[in-house]
Amino acid sequence: MKAVAVIPRQPNSMHLADLPEPDLNAVPNGRGVRVAVLRVGGCGTDKEINAGDYGAPPPGFDFLVIGHENFGRVVEVGPAVRGLAPGDYVVATVRRPGHSLYDQIGTYDMTTDDTYYERGINLLHGYLTEQYVDDPEYIVKVPPSLKEVGVLLEPCSVVEKGITEAYEIQRRLHIWRPQRAAVLGAGPVGLLAALVLRLRGLEVVVMARTPPPTRQSEIVAALGATYLSSKETSLTAAAQTHGPFDIIFEATGAASVAFEAMDVLGKDGVLVLSSVTGGDEKLEVPAAHINMGFVLGNKVMVGTVNANREYFEAGVRDFALAEALYPGWLARLLTYRVQGLAAWPDFLQHLTNDHDEIKVYLEVAPD
Repeated sequence: MKAVAVIPRQPNSMHLADLPEPDLNAVPNGRGVRVAVLRVGGCGTDKEINAGDYGAPPPGFDFLVIGHENFGRVVEVGPAVRGLAPGDYVVATVRRPGHSLYDQIGTYDMTTDDTYYERGINLLHGYLTEQYVDDPEYIVKVPPSLKEVGVLLEPCSVVEKGITEAYEIQRRLHIWRPQRAAVLGAGPVGLLAALVLRLRGLEVVVMARTPPPTRQSEIVAALGATYLSSKETSLTAAAQTHGPFDIIFEATGAASVAFEAMDVLGKDGVLVLSSVTGGDEKLEVPAAHINMGFVLGNKVMVGTVNANREYFEAGVRDFALAEALYPGWLARLLTYRVQGLAAWPDFLQHLTNDHDEIKVYLEVAPD
């Protein structure tokens, strides 16, 4: 079968590869689930892997099938599988267990191992192919009512994890009731963070560079949230006008923004960092002031990256609620469709060039 792959660490090596069809018996004890891939979303991770920044092939291969934002339909299950049947729509998690204690108890997204296993990213083939086989532990059922937006569940799982962790950490305060939040960045993760925070009843300000009106500003307004341009309003000014912010969700990809967010976070607040920032950027920051603010203000900073099934399931619940409260909102994030694996050059072009898209996705096969 066909797959879109790269040669890891070799820049601009994306190509159409041949991959053996997956064997249901590759998962032992009759627990195999074969899934036909329907859609795969693209993101900065795919772009960076194609640029040669990171990634490793599975043992026995010199290429890595990319794509981790997946959505598909079950076509076959092993005799020991319960709760999944042919015809079910599903999304699969990305990280797989390693060897740490956290891996062994199902929180494999919190591994302390230096070597990690992620489909489409490191040591495991991804989902930009026709089919895959996996264990039901890593496959989450999606109701048919969400089939048009199910490809957004993987990025939303990262959001769900970060926001859930913020609430979990603040259980220490017993009566923490966040009222106001800022989301920094209006890409897919930022917009999904705004959605999840609005579903929890918070007032939300989304900050991005481009002044309104934009596609993103209209989508933010449809949530009853506020959109501000960082070119027109600083984060400090936004905090003075719309804050104090109890939660700040950072999704810009710029390390400098994280330090400014540390400075303006409200007392007893939580800063959630979701950007994976590479390079060797160096900054001058008011370190003493930030440190004092965190100590005297009982502030918290936490990172979020990939997720286990708990957070995928939370995403399914929130997507269902979003469809009831904001019908059609999620579909507005899916701004560019590429048809078929052979059209991977178009997929790559829209990932790497500024086309004012929110979410680019490849439709592997029609439903």
